[in-house]
Order: sequence, then C-alpha cells, then structure tokens
Amino acid sequence: MAYIAEGLGNMMDWDEVMKFQRENGSLFCCPSTTAGVLIRKYNDQAHQYLNSLVSEFGSAVPAVYPSKLHCQLLMVDALERMGISQHFVNEIKNILDMAFSHWLQKDEEIMMDIATCAMAFRLLRMNGYDVSSDELSHVAEASTFSDSLQGYLNDTKSLLELYKASKVSLSGNDSSLDCVGLWTGNLLKDKLCSSTLQKTPIFGEIEYALKFPFHATLERLEHKRNIEYFDAWGSLMLTTKCSSFHVNQEFLALAVKDFSFSQSVYQDELQHLDSWVKENKLDQLQFARQKLTYCYLSAAATIFPSELSDARISWAKNGVLTTVVDDFFDVGGSKEELENLIELVEKWHEHHADKYYSEQVRTVFSAIYATTNQLGAKASAAQGRDVTKHLAEIWLDLLRSMMMEAEWQRSQHVPTVEEYMTNAVVSFALGPIVLPALYFVGEELLEHAVKDQEYEKLFRLMSTCGRLLNDSKGFEREGSQGKLNSISLLVLHSGNSMSTEAAKKVIQKSIDKSRRDLLRLVLRKESVVPRPCKELFWKMCKILHLFYFQTDGFSSPKEMVGAVNAVINEPLKIQMSDASLFISSEK
Repeated sequence: MAYIAEGLGNMMDWDEVMKFQRENGSLFCCPSTTAGVLIRKYNDQAHQYLNSLVSEFGSAVPAVYPSKLHCQLLMVDALERMGISQHFVNEIKNILDMAFSHWLQKDEEIMMDIATCAMAFRLLRMNGYDVSSDELSHVAEASTFSDSLQGYLNDTKSLLELYKASKVSLSGNDSSLDCVGLWTGNLLKDKLCSSTLQKTPIFGEIEYALKFPFHATLERLEHKRNIEYFDAWGSLMLTTKCSSFHVNQEFLALAVKDFSFSQSVYQDELQHLDSWVKENKLDQLQFARQKLTYCYLSAAATIFPSELSDARISWAKNGVLTTVVDDFFDVGGSKEELENLIELVEKWHEHHADKYYSEQVRTVFSAIYATTNQLGAKASAAQGRDVTKHLAEIWLDLLRSMMMEAEWQRSQHVPTVEEYMTNAVVSFALGPIVLPALYFVGEELLEHAVKDQEYEKLFRLMSTCGRLLNDSKGFEREGSQGKLNSISLLVLHSGNSMSTEAAKKVIQKSIDKSRRDLLRLVLRKESVVPRPCKELFWKMCKILHLFYFQTDGFSSPKEMVGAVNAVINEPLKIQMSDASLFISSEK
C-alpha cells in the first residue's frame, strides 16, 4: 500500500508510510512514490533525493533510481551468457568488486531489491566471491515473497532470478537455497500455464531454466542460444535504462563474430582429429564405439576460447582412446591381451615391438603411446618441465583399475560398495581426458600441486559424479549384462531389504553432494591448483550431467547429435524483430 501511496491521498497513514523510507531519502527508490509522499508530509531527506534526481535528469526522471548496480550486474550477466566475457575481464572484475563491497556493507541498493540481491549472489558466488546464502533467507518461503513488494507486483523476473540463484548451492548447509528453489520452481511452472505469459519474451527464459539446470548445460550451447535469441531475452535483460540500443548491438555483433570464428576453428580441429583416428587405425577396431564427435563436442562446448586448441585436442584424443580401451576391456580383449597391454604401458619406452600378443594390442598400445608422447612433449614445453611420465602414469592407473573390474567379473567377486567406488573413480576413465588437459589452459601447474590433496579431491569428486550418474542411467542395461554397479551392490549388501528405487535415491543424494562439494572446491579462492585448471573438473561434471540427463547419452548413437551440429556445424540464425538493425551493427 505504501508503494502506491501517491494515489491513495487521505486514506493513508503517512507516518506509517515513512517507515519504508530508505537511507537515500526515497520510498522504494521510486521518484513518483517519494514525490507523492512529500506532497502530503514534508521530509528533508525525501526533498534532497528528488532535488538530486532533477539536477541529474532534468524533467524526465527514471521510474526507479538508483539502479546503476542492477544495470551493471545485468551487463556482466549478458556478457557471460553470450560467451564474450573474456574480452572484458578487467571491467567485469571492477563491477563485481564493487558489488561485493556493497554486499558486505548490506547496501540497500542490493539488499532491498530481490532481483538485484539474487543476481548479485549468483554472479558473485560463481566468480569466486565468498557470499553467504543467509542474505536470501528472508525469502526462503513463498509467503515471504508474496508479502514483499515484488510479490505484490507479481514480478516474474524477480522469481526467475531467485530460482537461478537457488541452484548455486555449495553444501547441504545451503538449505535456504533449496527452499527457495522449490517454491520458485513451482510458481514458475504455474506461470508457464498462463496464456498471457506465453506471449512475452520471459516465457522462453522460464521454460529453459526449468528444463535445464545450470549444472547440466554446456557453455557453447548456451552461448549460441542466447546469441540467436538476443532480441527476446535482451529486451528483458538490457532495458533502455541500463544500456543503449547501440551498445547492445555492438555486444551482439562481437558475440556473433566470436562464435562464428570459433566454429571455423572447431571444424578444422575436428578434421585433424578425424585424420588422427584413421592414421592410428582406431576406426578399424571392430569392438570399439566410434565416438569422436561426442568426445570433441565435450571439449569444444566447454573449453571454448579459440586459443585453447591444444587443450581441446588433448581432451578429445584421450576421450577417444579411453572409449577404445573401455570397450577393449569390456568386450574386445582376452585376458592375455589385457595383461599384455598393461605390461607394455608399464615398460613404456622400454617396450619391444615383438612382444605384442595380437594386432589389436599393437593398435591400441601404439595409439596410446604415440599420442601420449606427442601431447607430453607439448605439455612439457608449455610447463617448462617434463610431464610425459605423469601422463603415462595416468594411463597405467586406469588400465590397472579396469583390470581389477575385469577380474571381479571373471571370478564373480562381489565387492563392497566402498571397494567398488575406490576403484570406480579411476576406472570411469576421466583421468586421461581431464588431467593432461590441465597442462594446456595457460597456467603453470606445479608438480607439488599435482601431488596435493586438493588435486586428488577434485578428481575424486568429479569421477564420483560421473560413475554414479552412469550407474543410475545404465543400471538396467548393465544388469542385463551381468555387471554389478553401485545400485545393485547397495541392494545386495542390504540383504535385499533395500529396493532398487530406494538405492537410486541414495545414489542421487551422493551425486548431489559430490557435485556441490566439487563446485565449492572449484570456487574456493585459497587454492594450490590454479582456478582455470580447477574449472576443467567442473566442466567435465557438467558434461556428465548433460550426457546422463535423461538416458545414457554417450552410448546412444543419436542422443547428442543435435548438440554436435549446433556447436560445430550449424551457423548462427539470428532471431531478430528487425534483421536490418543487426546487419548495420556488423558494418
């Protein structure tokens, strides 16, 4: 009622209204409400607030003031969403530093506006600032939002910002975020049924946010969508009070140019990888799944800056090799062949060409050996120290863990859940994919960091997520093949007192906890492992959540084809109400 007091005249108790006055003298940072109150009850601070507005803006003042910080946060969000934030690193840091300072001071400009508070929380937390979810506890329940000004105004944008913020949870102690996520999600689902909302730009934003949690999205897919539909969400995010039309079009033109150039780089890299597969005769292995495009997608869609080519190539090549090795241990190789492969990797440079048990072993080992040495030479040059031995050790660890699983199956041994998981975090085969790529992201990764507990924990949490996601989605398929996994082991070791559904719920809780713990470790500022290196663990975690979002997408021949084409092959299709406006911005 106080917010619309200007139209209520003598019906209002003006002393009650003044309880909502802010430190800057305004009522709700709203010039019209403040003016309406001042007419009926003189207040020096309110008068000063209006005078400052007229001095700055003349006869046409904004509907809300101040909104500078909100607009700057919107700009940061927009740059990140379009994939061009790397071009504005210093500017973004300055804005976030200022926002963090306001956050620590509990400044009204952040705390009194729900949308600004939620967006600041999400952007600050995801950029490594230590912000507590306690500042959102005042809207932990739906009723508290309904009683707020935003609730009164039926502010859908504030609801959406709260929902996004609720997903940036770092531990089970963020219980208030879970509550916020629950009720905002329900309200947003209700809004999708509204016929009036379906005609507005925010409808698509809500639909997308509800369908794809942020931990199951690939950056380059998101960037492409946001660039193509900039005209729709840009009208929500970058309003005229925040930035000019000309500035918005310049950002869009930069994003289009950046994405289009990177696509040409991706296409060249994929062609190189295709030649590499043929040169190493990997396409001739009858037992092996051909997953080059999926492996490259996971690299290009996350390690997206054009200059990080070596990291993408390393990631994709080792992704292909781990798929081949996994299939070799599962279906392609005999016990003697597997033992021979491990023996060759153990000897490494001292191996002898006449000691191959079979042509299959020759092909698999030769590809691992040649590729690892080539990548090792590049990584050693980048790091200024020899790291090839470390890359070979990663492969040896994987092969030994895979052999352990093969022996369990051969002898029909039933491991404990703990035994299974200790081995599974290595046998899931993320080590050769992620760990070598850390050397190629432009940061010095010291030897003591590689041996640090933080490095091991990052790997363990990422691999735990992957193993359990795979177990959850592949349970029926693996069960039909006579394989044990975490779900079947939980049921067996409970004496069948635990149902399969109950076991799946236990596994889902473990996935959620591991994901939160991993994100907390990645975002923590006090760290031995450089932040760009840590981010690769989180990127792989997101890839795994997307691949296993509804089914085992990696094993499916068609599930991820659309994503591959969107990131690598299909050019941008800009959806704009007036295409000529965009064309002019490119000139």
